[in-house]
Amino acid sequence: MKYIFIVQGEGRGHMTQAISLYQILSDIGHEISHVIVGKSQRRELPKFFTDQIKSPVTQLESPNFVTDKNARSVNIYRTITTNLRKYRTFLASIRSIDEIVKKEQPDTVINFYDFLSGLYFLLKKPKAKHIAIAHQFLLNHTEFEFPKGRIYDKFSLLLSNRLAAYGADKILGLSFQHMIDESSKRLYVVPPLLREKAKKQATKTQNHFLVYMVNHGYSKEVHAFHNEHPEITIHCFWDKKDEPAELKIDDTLTFHQLDDEKFIKYMATCKGYLTTAGFESVCEAMYMGKPILMVPVEGHYEQACNALDAKKAGAGVSSEIFDLEVLLDYLPKHIEVGDKFRDWCSSSKNKFLEILT
Repeated sequence: MKYIFIVQGEGRGHMTQAISLYQILSDIGHEISHVIVGKSQRRELPKFFTDQIKSPVTQLESPNFVTDKNARSVNIYRTITTNLRKYRTFLASIRSIDEIVKKEQPDTVINFYDFLSGLYFLLKKPKAKHIAIAHQFLLNHTEFEFPKGRIYDKFSLLLSNRLAAYGADKILGLSFQHMIDESSKRLYVVPPLLREKAKKQATKTQNHFLVYMVNHGYSKEVHAFHNEHPEITIHCFWDKKDEPAELKIDDTLTFHQLDDEKFIKYMATCKGYLTTAGFESVCEAMYMGKPILMVPVEGHYEQACNALDAKKAGAGVSSEIFDLEVLLDYLPKHIEVGDKFRDWCSSSKNKFLEILT
């Protein structure tokens, strides 16, 4: 079968999921003829993605979140108004997708939560099947537990899910743990799409902490903790464009640009992991048996949902403050869930092949 991938370019999670599924399908002879990635002005396409995706890659302007001036929280009002002003740009992106699809004639378009895909199927109605994959779609499940309050945010996120999955023949909700499929909603619960590289990485515990931040504004909290605890080694990953690949503050604090090899190495050996509450890296840390502190990005309701869901699955603890002190306090209380999680992940390949092929 022939596939085209459309991948959201925010953060690293959707891209690593795409890499994993690319490998699963390619290994048994299926063709991924083109990969389209939503482009963001504040993020570069990571080298680890282009190194592992061997098909042609096209970047197109896509709707993205807009942060505040300190690059910390999501500004909902500016996100909406900025994206509405760029509607002509997004229409041009949809026309580009249409040209690629007409040229390649894929059997299926697989969408890793990029809104361009939903808009494309809404406006162009191609013959190809549409498969939508993301942890966000698990929120459509009747058993999913939402954070209390924030009714408007919940409504907005569910509406975003409908747009991203518009015209989808099947909707795949990536989950931290097993849940029953709801085929009446076209919703199938699937294990995380972890890459073989992460699953095969040898693990041990050394005396350093790993930090990953989607928005570089949280570096202030890292510096503040470091000033209080200069004896604790921290390796921090960000994607601040104007900084070098490795910014060594001193012997115990280093900031790294996103680098797949380095990130997995430091995760496999870290004592604990502090991250904004994305899905993919939390799964990798759970697989490696690492205690996790999850801090949802301010104003980012989806991450608040992720943190609650991961905490229920035993990943670690959540907090509203980006502070390694919270993780230090939590470490003695952590209960290992790696074996159970690895068992769930082991069914991933067969589950995806059954659904997709």
